[in-house]
Formats: sequence, C-alpha cells, structure tokens
Amino acid sequence: MGERWRAAGLVTRYAYRADPRRAVGSVAVNLFATVCDLLGAVVLKVLIDAIAGGDNLGRPLALGAVCLGGSLLGHFGSTSLGMGLRERTTLYVDTRIAALTAGIHSLEHHERPDHLDELHLLNVNHQKLAGVHDALVTNLSTVVRLVITVGLLASIHPLLLLLPVAGIPCVAANARAVRERHAVEQQVASMFRLSRSLFEIGTRRDAGKELRLFGVGDEVAARFDAVQAEADELVERRDRRQAVSCALGWLVFGLAFGAAELLVAHEAAAGRATVGDLVLALTMAGSVGYGVQGLAFSVSWLLDNLKLGERLVWIEDLAAAAAVDATPAEPRPAPATLATGIRLEDVHFRYPGLDADREILRGVDLFLPAGATVAIVGDNGAGKTTLAKLLCRFYDPTSGRITVDGADLRDLNVADWRARLSGCFQDFARLEFTALQSVGVGDVLRVDDEVAVTGVLERAHAVDVPVGLPFGLDTQLGRTFDGGIEPSTGQWQKLALGRAMMREEPLLLVLDEPTASLDPQTEAALFERYAGAAARTARRTGAITLLVSHRFSTVRMADLIVVVSGGRIAETGTHDEPRRRRRSLRRAVRAPGPGLPVNELVSRNNNREPTGQPTCGPRPAGHPDHLLVDDAVAHGRWLAMRERNTVPTCHCPITPGNTGPCSVSRTPESVQLVQCVRRLSRCHRMAVRTVATCGEVAGL
Repeated sequence: MGERWRAAGLVTRYAYRADPRRAVGSVAVNLFATVCDLLGAVVLKVLIDAIAGGDNLGRPLALGAVCLGGSLLGHFGSTSLGMGLRERTTLYVDTRIAALTAGIHSLEHHERPDHLDELHLLNVNHQKLAGVHDALVTNLSTVVRLVITVGLLASIHPLLLLLPVAGIPCVAANARAVRERHAVEQQVASMFRLSRSLFEIGTRRDAGKELRLFGVGDEVAARFDAVQAEADELVERRDRRQAVSCALGWLVFGLAFGAAELLVAHEAAAGRATVGDLVLALTMAGSVGYGVQGLAFSVSWLLDNLKLGERLVWIEDLAAAAAVDATPAEPRPAPATLATGIRLEDVHFRYPGLDADREILRGVDLFLPAGATVAIVGDNGAGKTTLAKLLCRFYDPTSGRITVDGADLRDLNVADWRARLSGCFQDFARLEFTALQSVGVGDVLRVDDEVAVTGVLERAHAVDVPVGLPFGLDTQLGRTFDGGIEPSTGQWQKLALGRAMMREEPLLLVLDEPTASLDPQTEAALFERYAGAAARTARRTGAITLLVSHRFSTVRMADLIVVVSGGRIAETGTHDEPRRRRRSLRRAVRAPGPGLPVNELVSRNNNREPTGQPTCGPRPAGHPDHLLVDDAVAHGRWLAMRERNTVPTCHCPITPGNTGPCSVSRTPESVQLVQCVRRLSRCHRMAVRTVATCGEVAGL
C-alpha cells in the first residue's frame, strides 16, 4: 500500500510540474461540477414542493438555472482541462522515463530479464500514467458526491444510509479484479516479450531473407500463435473470474437499490414524506448508483494506473540507487593523460541477478600499459566483451578493483571518465538521424559540424557512405521516417566507426569487433589508419586502444595480446615472442577467415601481397616467389576445390632446406597436393597469414 501512495504522489507531482495551472484547475472545476449536480437535485425538490403547495416558482427556477449552468460549465471545463493536462503530463512522463533510463550509468536494467519485464510493461503502458491525476480527481469528486448524497438521504429516512454500504461489494470486486489483472500481466510479461520478438522476426526486413531461405516462416508463425494462445488463455481465465465476482457485487447493490425505492414510496404513501422528498430520494438513490458505479470504475482505473506508477517509482529508485553507487564520497576527476596505465587486480564479476557460481570473470589480473594497443582474443563467451564493459564502467567488479594510474576507477567521476572514452561495439547503434548527426553525436558539441564529420568519415574509410546517399550527409537514415534511407549493415558499421572517431584524443578507445560487417580490404585499410592514429595519440596522452577481435590481421598489429579463456587471463604476450609462448595465442585467433580463391592465395607478384590481404611482414631475402597462407588453407578449402578441379594446385618440392619457388598449374597430375596442403596447414598454424617460401614450408 505504501508503494501505491508513493506512486500516487509521484505522478501527481509529475502532473503539477508538467502544467501547474491545469493540474490545480482540474481539481477545482471537478468539485464545482459535482456540487452543482447535487444542488440541482435539492433545487428540484424545492421546485416540486412549491408546485404542489402553490408557492412562488421564481426563486426555485432561478436557482435551478444557476445549478444547471454551473454543472454544464464545470463538466465542459473539466473535460477541456483534463485533455490538455493529459497531453502535457504524457510528454513530461515520456521525457522523464527516457532521462531515467539513459541516465543510469550501468547496463543492468537493459540486460536483466526481470528488469526487462518491468521496462516492457512500463514502455507499453506508459501513456496511462497521465491518467493517474484524472483518476485521483475523479475519485475525490465521487467521494464528495457520496458524502453529500448520504447526508441528503439520511434527512429523508435513516435506513437509506445502508444504500451506499450495499455498494461496497461492487467496489471491492472491481478492486480485486484489478489486483488479479496485475498479477496476470506480470505472469505473461515474458510471454508477450517473446511473442513480440517472434512477430518482429516474422515481419522485419533483415530476417526476411533467412526466413525464406530456410523455410522457417511457418515455424515462427506457429510459435507466435502458441505463445500468444498460452498468454490469452491466462487472460481469458482471469476475465471469467472477474465477470462472475463483479456480477455478484452489482446484484447485491441492485437489490438494495430496489428496496430503497420501495421504502421511499411507502413513506410518501403514508404521508410521512412530501412529493419533493420522494423525487429527491429517487434522485439521490440514482446518484448513489451512479456514484457506486463511478467509484467502482475510478477505483479500478486508479489502482490500474497506480500499479504502473509503482513501476515508475521502481525506475526512479533504480536511478537514484545507481546515482549513489556512481558517486564516490570524494570524487576525483578523470586524468587528462595516462602516465602508467590501467590495472585490473583480482577482478571477479558476475552479472546482477545471476547465481554466485556463474561468474563471467574469475580472478583477472591484467595491466594495460599507457600508450599501448592491446588486443583481447578468445572464444565466444570467454569474457572479452565483459572486460570491455568493466573498463567503460558499464558495470563495477563484483570483487577486486580497476585502477587508472593508481586511482580506483570507482573513485573517478563517471561522467568525467566517460568523456575521456570512445568506442565502437559489435552491436553498434543504428541511430536514425540524418547521416551528419548519426556520426556527429560521437562528440555532442560538434554534432552538426560538417567539416569534422567529413574528416572522421575519411579516417574511418567511410567517405563512400554519404556519397552513395541521395542527399549526402543531410539524408535521413532509417525507414521509420518518410523518405528515409536504410543503409546496409556495412554502411551502418562504417558510420558507427566514424562516430567513434569524433572524440579526437580519448584516453581509452574500445573497439569491440568493430569490423565484423566489413570486408577484409576495408578492414586492412581501416586498421592501418587506426594504428597510426593510436600511436600518435599515445605519444601525446598515453592513450590505450583496446581491440576485441577474432581476426589475426587485427591482433598482429597489437603491442600486447591478451588471451581470455573461461573468464581468466590464459596468456599475455606479443606476436614476436618465442613459439612456445605463442601457442595459446595462435589457438585463440584460429578462426575461419573469409576464404579467398587459391589463385589469390598463391602469388608470384614480387612487389605486393594479393589484393585485400594485409601485409604481414618482410619476405625472406632471396626468395621473391612466395606463398600467402590464408585461413582457408587450415580449413581444408583447397582440398574441396581440388576435388572439383576448378582451381590451381600447388607443386612444392617436399625436401628440407629447399629454397626454390613454387609453381602453379591446373593439371590434375598434382600428386603431391595433399602433402603440400598439410604442410601449408602446419605453416598456417605456426604463423597465421604470414609470408613463407616453399622451402620454409617444406622445412617444417
């Protein structure tokens, strides 16, 4: 009950802040209209008695006209003020919810299932919150109506005081129905989230190709129907129970109402009441019925909205608690430069809401030196992205600590620290603004700076994106809007990369699988620019660039490679360390590559690598002919292609120490193909994407 009163107070304050004049005016006008309605009934009694007694009708008629006019004016004003207040309150509530949701420094409320259920119900029904003020005013008016009505009925006969009491079962049945509705809503919230997800999968453009390719459209539709049917069954069962209980409540009141009418008629027939009393009693009895019906509805309406208000209280409390957690007792500003680096000391972490034994990170000790480019590699689910989230302070460690130049990260002002970060994530945002603003928001102060945006797009290797748009940087992105253009996934990612470059000198640049949607050529050019920019920034500020990637072309350029496995740091080192130290590094990055044709894998060009492949190191002196060993070799693609006799095959003299060139032909007599591929695979495992001569391959 306490939470409901808090919700009522909170939403009332929202309405007053949204439009104080309408908020106060609606209360006064509603009460005025209610009083005019009841006074009109009293005036009607006086008028009828005057007619029966042959008295002067002037004064009763005048009073009746005043009451009628006041009632009409009051109801019209109440409706007008209420509509305007609801619109302004809805806008205020929307703004407040958006600010609270975005203002929480962590991502917990976006990733916990129970929090997602609450947010789903709040987002779906948030417009109802504007009705809380209306419901409170309506209930207040109804209570005033019933109090005055009871007083008038008591003046006719004391037993008529029981008529409002007979309305209690009806009001109670409606209140119970509201509680049941809320319980069922909570129960089916996850079902409706699932059905919504299935509906979006079945109707979204990005899923359309695969639904048709794999023929799973009917399966998605069937699962949607099954989930929806299960939820609907729970709702219908609740509705049947409510209908029975409400019908019984109204039956009790109907019987009491009939008894009251008979009582008043008997009193009038016995001469103990005037005709005016009879009319007043009947009018007031009807008013009680109207009041009970109105109270039953408005109480249900109020309780329904207050439950939603409790969710608003929840997000307010969550935001307040997060603000306390994010504000240290003695906050320190984020450093302008890094002198030593960032250190993780015995860091353990599990996501809020998970069991204690489901730790994502376990005892992580890691030092990221100032000015370094650090690559984080490992299998899916190893904890790489979680590590990046902790560094951005989207979460705090469950135990242990992270220090920045010796200062605990939790002692730094969160806003200051975030202002010194930048990043691009694999689940990058598709901001449906203009192309200019979609990139410019990476530095809000320069959001409309076309020169700055053009510059970062060039550094992000993304100048082709606005060129291909009908209105360049002024093109509206996203088909949500009329005339909006839907970029490809690769174009969206290029815009996200440009956004990450808007902050020119971040202390920590986080790139979490930043090129997953880009082709290898673009990736190679992009990371070459990133490496140069990172080195220049590092010399000035000691900035750290953190790369989370599976592609070895990215890992090779790093100053430090960190292998994460099972939530622990399995290995740290560099690409140039001895072979035995690099074994786990090789395993961590042995992910299938794009798989180029063999005639691009085997090159006889003395001056450059095959198109689209990163340059991985100098060629051995005296060996102009070389092989570029690609991921495709280790995954047997040559063997499959050789079976179809559609690609060149490799003739390698399999003798240790041989330094002669490899030859390329399409003859099916390449009897040493299998041995060659095996040796190339061994070369691949030793030095992924390195340049090797045939002699080095054979020498393995």
